[in-house]
Amino acid sequence: MKIETVLEQCRETNDYDTLVQAVPYAKTIGMSCLKAGEEVIFTLPANENNIGNPTLPAIHGGVLGGFIEQSAILHILMLMDTPQFPKVVDLSIDYLSAGLFRDSFAECTVLRMGRRIANVSVVVWQSKKEEPVATARAHLLLN
Repeated sequence: MKIETVLEQCRETNDYDTLVQAVPYAKTIGMSCLKAGEEVIFTLPANENNIGNPTLPAIHGGVLGGFIEQSAILHILMLMDTPQFPKVVDLSIDYLSAGLFRDSFAECTVLRMGRRIANVSVVVWQSKKEEPVATARAHLLLN
């Protein structure tokens, strides 16, 4: 199914989880999306396949980074008039604490969206939003 069709269907039903499942990497790590009004929360459920440190256990940093990247891309894609996957120009992640083996949540804030470039801030947390596990800044090419 084409991305245009998926996005149109998601906008009609206000259920963007179909869009997330259309992205192979997002589907592999188990991402999902909940849209309530203008709020969009991405979820990375606790999954044994995503563990990087079995001693703690903790989520692999690459999985957490991929979750952040996909969240930013999908969030911008939801806002675009012309559906076209944004390309990552720059992604800077600050890992603030270990992402333990539990559900993780991400919220994106668009700081600026021009015709060609979007700047997105991402916050990832597990227990409390006030205690982030990671923060990130992404610059995405829109066309």
